[in-house]
Amino acid sequence: MRRKLRKTLMTLLLAMLTTPITLHAWDRGTVERFATLPAGTGHPEGICTDKDGNVYVATVDAPRPDRKNGTLIVFDATGKYLRTVNVADSSTQLLDIRFHPQTGKLIVVDYAGAKLLTVDPTTGASSVFMTVTGEHPGLDAFCFDRAGNVYTTDAHQGIIWRVGKDGGAGEIWAQDPLLKPIRFPPAIGANGAWFNNKQDALFVANTAQDTLVKIPASGDPLKAGKPEVFINRVGGGPDGILIDEHDNIWIACNQANEVLVLEPKQGRAIAKLGDFGGIDKDGAPIGFLWSNTLCFRRDDVLVTNLSLNMAKFTGSYPTINGAWADEVKLHTVSRIKKRIPSVAN
Repeated sequence: MRRKLRKTLMTLLLAMLTTPITLHAWDRGTVERFATLPAGTGHPEGICTDKDGNVYVATVDAPRPDRKNGTLIVFDATGKYLRTVNVADSSTQLLDIRFHPQTGKLIVVDYAGAKLLTVDPTTGASSVFMTVTGEHPGLDAFCFDRAGNVYTTDAHQGIIWRVGKDGGAGEIWAQDPLLKPIRFPPAIGANGAWFNNKQDALFVANTAQDTLVKIPASGDPLKAGKPEVFINRVGGGPDGILIDEHDNIWIACNQANEVLVLEPKQGRAIAKLGDFGGIDKDGAPIGFLWSNTLCFRRDDVLVTNLSLNMAKFTGSYPTINGAWADEVKLHTVSRIKKRIPSVAN
């Protein structure tokens, strides 16, 4: 009896060892190069499109003798380079960029200048749109509500600032330790922000903490509730975010070199798109390298590759992408299909 049982167990074990195991990996899609920044410019961050499909990219750079103001790069709908726009009265560190849905004005975050600017997208003439107060503000990204109010993240002070559609002095809409950076590097807390479709919640990526923070919103005008962590361990370095028509949350994760998509109820990952594949022979990143900010354009998602060595740029601690960024000679904007592949249960 014992011998028969042993034989049966051996037969089962052999069957298990010889049975193929089906593994389900993320279908990451195909990352294509949408556009290449002209020589002498680099570190693309903010990105948006206009009504004609042209693409506007704001860049981050260190001041130098031949460049003391910020730079916008403009491409047509196919990714063809159109022009470089020097932004008057700005620092060289421009971050988020977007056209106001009601006024049509192009708004740009001037990080080092701690202000938002309205910028003429052709001449580069600028004026101050929003100012804030505090010790060393770190304005980063912004979004709108239906009334046209502008909500701007402060990555240093852990604040969401709000100002009306015509600009002015920002008021504190929400402030909480959950929006501040505690871990380093980089010392960037509240970063990308976007309202869900009902506009009863603002979702904010905290880059340093790898968290997605949810701030309830209600009333008219909107009032902020108590911020709470919606989900932890969001990729590696959650940066820019968008929310689609189904309330799925799309997050550019700068250290994971991917776009992570979360469903809105539990924060469950339903897609991981893109990856880093090294540096090509021309010195351009293959795929994503420090995927930073994203925008939807019909069936595509356009993603900027910041490709920045944070340790050299700011004196911060090194990151896993820094040494790769040092090899980049051509800075790029990537494109990937806006789709959520099926996930096996």
